[in-house]
Amino acid sequence: MSRTPVRTVLTAAGRLRTAPPWLHTPLRRLRTAATSRWSRLALVLAVGLLGGYAGLLLGGHATTPVGPTDVQLSFTPSWGGGTTLKLPPLGALHLDTHWGPVSLQARVTDLRPEEARKLIENDAELDRVTDQIAEQIRHGVIVMVARAIALALASGFVVSLALFRSWRRALISLAASATGLVALALTAALTFNPQSVAEPRYTGLMANAPQVVGDTQSVAARFSVYRAQLAHLVGNVSKLYAATSTLPTYEPDPSTLRVLHVSDIHINPAAWDVIRSVSTQFQVDVIIDSGDLMDHGTKAEDKFADDITDLKIPYVYVRGNHDSKNTQKAVARQKNAIVLDDTTRTVEGLNIYGVGDPRYTPDKSTRDDYVGADQLRAEGLTLADRLRSTGRLPDIAVAHDPAESEAFSGLTPLILSGHAHTRSTKLLPTGTRLFVQGSTGGAGLRGLEKEQPTPIELSVLYFSRASHRLQGWDDLRLGGLGLTSAQIERHLEPDPDRPIKPPAPSPPPTPTSPFPSGEPSTTPPTSPSTGRR
Repeated sequence: MSRTPVRTVLTAAGRLRTAPPWLHTPLRRLRTAATSRWSRLALVLAVGLLGGYAGLLLGGHATTPVGPTDVQLSFTPSWGGGTTLKLPPLGALHLDTHWGPVSLQARVTDLRPEEARKLIENDAELDRVTDQIAEQIRHGVIVMVARAIALALASGFVVSLALFRSWRRALISLAASATGLVALALTAALTFNPQSVAEPRYTGLMANAPQVVGDTQSVAARFSVYRAQLAHLVGNVSKLYAATSTLPTYEPDPSTLRVLHVSDIHINPAAWDVIRSVSTQFQVDVIIDSGDLMDHGTKAEDKFADDITDLKIPYVYVRGNHDSKNTQKAVARQKNAIVLDDTTRTVEGLNIYGVGDPRYTPDKSTRDDYVGADQLRAEGLTLADRLRSTGRLPDIAVAHDPAESEAFSGLTPLILSGHAHTRSTKLLPTGTRLFVQGSTGGAGLRGLEKEQPTPIELSVLYFSRASHRLQGWDDLRLGGLGLTSAQIERHLEPDPDRPIKPPAPSPPPTPTSPFPSGEPSTTPPTSPSTGRR
C-alpha cells in the first residue's frame, strides 16, 4: 500500500499541520520567488553602489589655480583615506586627514614664473595671497565635489537602467548611490583629523628636506594659522619650481637609461635615504659609486655596506682612498653590487670600466694625500694602455681621483670621478667628458668642520640605449644644516655623438715609489700633496 507524501506547515495559530499534496507546488514557487526577489534587490543595490563609486572617482577631478601654481585635485581609491600633496620631482606630503575608501590627491602641475618671481621677491605679496590661496582651494574642492556627486548619481542610475531595463530598478540604484555618498561623507566628517597637518609624512626628496613645508610643529588647529602655513608652503614650493622653470627642454623617453652617480659617502647613513628616494623618483636603472664609501676602511665599518642590498638595483662600485680591500669585499658580498677593480662589466647594456684607488690613506692625523697627481696619472696611463690593448673600449670609465681618471681620456666618452667633494665637469680635448661628483655624504662628519656644511650632491645621468652616449643630466643638491635647501639643475650634452679622439702622445712621468694597495701607508714620498680628502 502506497503512502501519500505530506508537508508540515505552520498555521496562523502556531499549530503544525501537514500540507496536502496539492499545496506542494505553490509553496515551492513562493519560496523561490521570495529568494529571487531578495537576490534581485541585492544585485540592484550593488550595481547602484558600485556605479556610484565608479562615477565618484571618474568625476572627482578639478584643476584650480593656487597662488602662482596650478593644482590638480582628484579623488582616488584608497583603503585608508587621507590626503596626499604631490610635488614632482621632489616627492610627496601625506596627511591622515580622514578615513574611508576615497583619498584626496593634490598635484602641482604648472608654475607661472612671473607670478612666482613676484611672490619670492616681495614678502608683502606673499601675505596678500594668504586669503586668496584659501579661497582658491575651497573653490577647487567645491567644483570637484559637485562634479563627483553628479557623475556618481548619474552613473548609478544609467548603469542600472542599461543592465535591468527597468525605470523602477534604476531609481532604486540611484537611491543606493545617494545613500553610499551620504555614508561616505559621514565617515569622512566623523573621522576628520584637523591636527593631521601637524603630523605629515614625507616621501621622495622631501623626506630629507621637510622644511620645504615650513615649521609644521607650530601649526595650531585654528584655520587662520593653517592658511598662513599653506601660504608658506606655496611660497617655498614656488622657489623650488622657479629654479627649474627655465631648464632646457629634455624629456627622457621610456627607452632612456638612467644612471645615478654618487661618490664620497663617507659612512653617512643619511646618504642612503637620499639615494633611495632619488632612485625611486627618477626611475634609476643603475647606481655608480666612485669611491670613499667609508671613512677609515675598518672592519667595524663593513656593516655600513649592507644597505646597498636594499636599493634593489645594480650598484657599481670602485674603491676610494678611504676604502680598504676589506671594504671592497664587504661591498662585493651584496647581491646587487658589482665591484670593478681594473675590470669591465656590462650593466644594463653599458660597458663600464672601473679601477680602485691605488692608495689606502684613512689617517686624518697626517697629510694623507701625499701621492702626487703625476704619480696617479702615471698609474692611470699604464692601466689605459692595457685597456686599449684589449680592443674593448668602455662606454664609461670610473676612477676615484680625477688625477688618475684623466688618463683614460680618448678611450671613452665619459669618465666619472669623485674625491674633490666639489662637483664639476669639463670636456677634455679628446672629446671625453670628465664628470667629478661632489660628496653624496656631505663629506661625513668632516663636512661640518667648515663654516658652511658640505652639501649632499648626486646626479642623474641620461643615456641613449641605442648609442650608449650621455644625453643630459640632472644635478641634485641638498644643503644646509638639516638639509634646509634643495636644488635641481638640468644640463644637456651639446653634442652627444661627438667623435672621441686619442690623446696626443706624451711620455708618462716616472713614479717615485710604489703604491700601497689596500694596506695603510707608512713612509710618504718626497712630493706631498697640497690637501687631503
